[in-house]
Amino acid sequence: MQIKDRIEALRKLMKENKMDAYIIPSFDAHQSEYVAAHWKSRQWISGFTGSAGTVVITQDDAGLWADGRYYIQAEKELKDSGIRLFRMVDPGVPSYTEWLKDVLREGNIIGFDGSVFSVNMLKNMEKAFKTKGITLKMEHDLINELWEDRPAIPNGSIFVHDIKYAGKSRVEKLESVRKEMKSNGANYYLLTSLDDIAWLLNIRGTDVPNNPVVIANVIVAQNKCYLFVDSSKVPQDVKLELEAEGALLKDYNEIQQFLKELTLKDEIIFDINKTSAYLYNSININTTKTECPNITTKLKAVKNEIEIENLKCCEINDGVAMVQFIKWLKNSVDKEEITEISADEKLQGFRAQRELFAGPSFDTIAGYKDHAAMMHYKANKETQYTLKNEGFFLVDSGGQYLNGTIDTTRTIVLGNLTEEERTDFTLVLKGFIALSSAKFLHGATGSNLDILARQPIWEQGLDYKCGTGHGVGFFLNVHEGPQGFSQVPNTIKLEKGMIITNEPGIYKEGKHGVRTENIMLVVEDEKTEFGQFMKFEAITYCPIDLAGINKDMLTESEKQWLNNYHKDVYTKLAPHLDEEERAWLREETRGI
Repeated sequence: MQIKDRIEALRKLMKENKMDAYIIPSFDAHQSEYVAAHWKSRQWISGFTGSAGTVVITQDDAGLWADGRYYIQAEKELKDSGIRLFRMVDPGVPSYTEWLKDVLREGNIIGFDGSVFSVNMLKNMEKAFKTKGITLKMEHDLINELWEDRPAIPNGSIFVHDIKYAGKSRVEKLESVRKEMKSNGANYYLLTSLDDIAWLLNIRGTDVPNNPVVIANVIVAQNKCYLFVDSSKVPQDVKLELEAEGALLKDYNEIQQFLKELTLKDEIIFDINKTSAYLYNSININTTKTECPNITTKLKAVKNEIEIENLKCCEINDGVAMVQFIKWLKNSVDKEEITEISADEKLQGFRAQRELFAGPSFDTIAGYKDHAAMMHYKANKETQYTLKNEGFFLVDSGGQYLNGTIDTTRTIVLGNLTEEERTDFTLVLKGFIALSSAKFLHGATGSNLDILARQPIWEQGLDYKCGTGHGVGFFLNVHEGPQGFSQVPNTIKLEKGMIITNEPGIYKEGKHGVRTENIMLVVEDEKTEFGQFMKFEAITYCPIDLAGINKDMLTESEKQWLNNYHKDVYTKLAPHLDEEERAWLREETRGI
């Protein structure tokens, strides 16, 4: 079926089920950002391939709510679908709940699949629609009834993530969780987010592309830990190891019955942003329910010393692949045909040769010229560009390694640039350096510091409609909370041991996109009578293209920062390169 046909089929099914609107979010049953093919319902109904967005279908209208990362992409992918784009970050644009409240009548019914809606999303809708008497029905997955060739829930095998990389045993991690549970007065902890489960039990899997996680749920009790998972995914040796350390296996679908059998004396804590409404409604009505942000999310955000040392080695390892790729690209662009896809394949080839490589950490964003203006662009064979020795080629890519997760962006100069291109490249670099070199008092959050990266860009009347940076998992999801750089206020303090990306950009539709990105480690600086000061240590080792810089726009301190960074890049990578590669890198990291 074409997209329009799918929407009409859904409307017919809605009418049969007495629904006036139907909501399809991007999430799976674990509120994941990146989901297995089985849960790509929003993509199936709309054709929009971005990782975030919500589709709402009524009997006479349809909309997609997407953030600033996807405006250009969504406009292209929704063309002729009958679905309107609501630019949800723009002023005056209603949320989908506000829009539904306006267009629906009193007594209308909204349907959705409660297994992919969080408790918090459900509560917000109940509050929003209460005054208008709109009813919510969450029992039916209508997409499942229409999607004839829907992929099955994946059943990839589980493997253990060795403690020599993880740094802490699952026993130590469970002890830390139980300590927090006790302080909250709870004897059960419901954990449904896949990366938290993988971190807690030191397991990894292959159920979600690019994210080494396992489709599972966990309930931690005071003396036991229950892992609800398809048993066919668990090799016998892994099963024995887990059970020997207090993690008992139960079938994935047994969790609802387990929750129903809790008693009046029990108290269970859970994260309302990560727990599905379906699981929440399975909890015994007499059991005390306590809402609490995931304990594990905060614990895993602060990397231990072994993880940090592993990650630094991983960054050097990946930096070698990046240098080999950029050198090849610059030397070959005017000698052979290179497309956006073949360039990505070449980069993945260099990474595949590196030690401990386990696959990409996300789908590469490899955008030439105006394609790079789409923040989350993904090349396809029909529309990809062939690279020429002119303009910018933006490559945002990463690798999963047993000793870390990589996320690096470089905007590569392939030839002649316009004055506008060089100016934009330099403005992004100025914002990037300002945030990289920040010194701040402990207690500051990412939203306190976000303005540092934007200021040089704002001064020219420009902006980027997304955050400036995010946490990164350790051989886990490339996007990890709770820390981040964003204009959206948050209360998460930047702590020693956290890692976070720094990635300001400028995106001009129809022209070009520029982004520079490093992973940074939060470390302590001096301590004075005014408190503990903090700073960032750049742990991504990859040259920034000097050919894109208008040196006259940089201050002496900015030049000094760049020279020091490039000196560090050369020192770290040179021992792992051959003589020709070292000579190339020496030139690319020369002082300015």
